[in-house]
Amino acid sequence: MDKISPAVERTSVERVWAISFRIICGFIFFLMLMPILIMIPLSFNAEPYFTFTPGMLALDPNAFSMRWYAQLWNEPLWREAFKNSALIGVFATSIATPIGTLAALGLARSNLPAKPLIMAVILSPMIVPIIVVAASIYFFFTMIGLAQTYTGLILVHAMLGTPLVVTTVLATLSNLDPSYARAASSLGASPMTTFRKVTLPLISPGIISGAIFAFATSLDEIVVTIFLSSVDQRTVPRQMFTGIREQISPAILAASTVLIVIAILIMIVTQSLRRR
Repeated sequence: MDKISPAVERTSVERVWAISFRIICGFIFFLMLMPILIMIPLSFNAEPYFTFTPGMLALDPNAFSMRWYAQLWNEPLWREAFKNSALIGVFATSIATPIGTLAALGLARSNLPAKPLIMAVILSPMIVPIIVVAASIYFFFTMIGLAQTYTGLILVHAMLGTPLVVTTVLATLSNLDPSYARAASSLGASPMTTFRKVTLPLISPGIISGAIFAFATSLDEIVVTIFLSSVDQRTVPRQMFTGIREQISPAILAASTVLIVIAILIMIVTQSLRRR
């Protein structure tokens, strides 16, 4: 008796579609990555231009320089911008992470009343257009005296990062076996002990991933920062935006490259946590 092959031979239409799908995906990835791949070498341009000079095309060592990275370090405005971004990002993440984790623990309960409504409210900063959020918060913070203050910026960045923490921790909790908590309770552990010694270690990769996403959101935020920050509270995105409008300098490319490196490190850490 002849064996029946489990593989079904694809038709010519399916083969054409498979090849076309790969070509389309490759073209999309090309459009997404090419601006980044072009920007990184341009940040090492020795000349104050946003184009490849003949020396760069000829791979002349004299055509490349670290002067724009040195400008990020030596110029007070850029140093202040990086310091503000780090300060606001760390404090906003420190607020968003515990609040988002507690909210996810509550939303993971099946008997929570009005669960869809609470979930919609928590995720609203991700759904509502950011320009609407920025304008409404600007008028509200102006009324209570938090506009153009570090406290206001930190609170808003924490608000924008909390939904990311909630969704990440909820995804981790959905894969958590509830028998662990029941076993700890049957052995006499209190709810707080069960959470501290059983639940928290198991969901810690999700919490750390959510904190990383919250920090990345704060580092990237520009619209709300433009509305709420003063001249002394410029972050890196706002400094880049101001530089494009007022004084075009390849230092913007150097700052972009630094942010790209930070984003790559964040992705590496996140992927390593997902493997856990």
